[in-house]
Amino acid sequence: MAQATTATTANQQGDAPQIELISQRQRAWRTFRRNKAAMIGAGMIIIVVLIAITAPLIAPHDPIEQSTINRLEEPSPDYPLGRDDFGRDVLSRIIYGTRVALLIGITSVAFGGILGTIMGIVAGYFGGRVGTTIMRLVDIMLSFPDLITGLLVMAVLGAGTTKLIIAIGLTMAPRFARIAYGSALSVKEKEFVEAARALGQRTRIILSRHILPNVAGDLLVLASLWTAQAIRLEASLSFIGLGVPPPTPTWGQMIRDGTRYLTDLPLLSLAPGLALLFTVFAFNLVGDGLRDVLDPKSR
Repeated sequence: MAQATTATTANQQGDAPQIELISQRQRAWRTFRRNKAAMIGAGMIIIVVLIAITAPLIAPHDPIEQSTINRLEEPSPDYPLGRDDFGRDVLSRIIYGTRVALLIGITSVAFGGILGTIMGIVAGYFGGRVGTTIMRLVDIMLSFPDLITGLLVMAVLGAGTTKLIIAIGLTMAPRFARIAYGSALSVKEKEFVEAARALGQRTRIILSRHILPNVAGDLLVLASLWTAQAIRLEASLSFIGLGVPPPTPTWGQMIRDGTRYLTDLPLLSLAPGLALLFTVFAFNLVGDGLRDVLDPKSR
């Protein structure tokens, strides 16, 4: 049931203040809207999403069309960011690279979030050997740096977009599991959960209707923050040659290819690097704003 908070407003005659009922959703939106940094981040994300959606319309050239005669061409009116070492338009490749970054970042976090949340809730609710086994596995996975975990998974699965999503998702899953585990431990002792057990509700119903909704807020904040990290991890894996196979344009691959020409044509690496910075910064701003909305201690 949605909660309600109150605000007082005075009528036009200057009488006693009246009570205005505000739904939880309205209160959350008002809190988020007051956070200027979060609103700027949301606007930045909208820009990135629009670029990804309209890439075929706004890209001036085919991102994979090569022209060895015009390789390493400097910026010009037709090619504002120049051409790379294969004669491909850098601007068009950055625009299409937005699609890859968002696709892999969002889907990998969704995959890792679902997997990690299930692991954490099950471990926290059941406890005992089941919980201990799951959380020890989570601890082992968290002991490795994200890039190392991604490398290990990619070494086993091989290259490819789907495999990259799985690799990054498995890297993110332990983080979700740790947060979901702590939240489930506290929620399962609440009176409404005890009442559901007393009424004989199935465990699946208790987990989905009573435990999950009460841990979703924390996980939503982390999902926005870790989407930025997933995009950065995808760029890192692409930088070392384990990302999406060429000729599909990715920012990490473009940064790596441009490092050989940093002295003469710095835009080859600088431009995709700035696109990556812009996107990661936007998701971090929104994540901080969502934390203010969903964390009562921060209000």
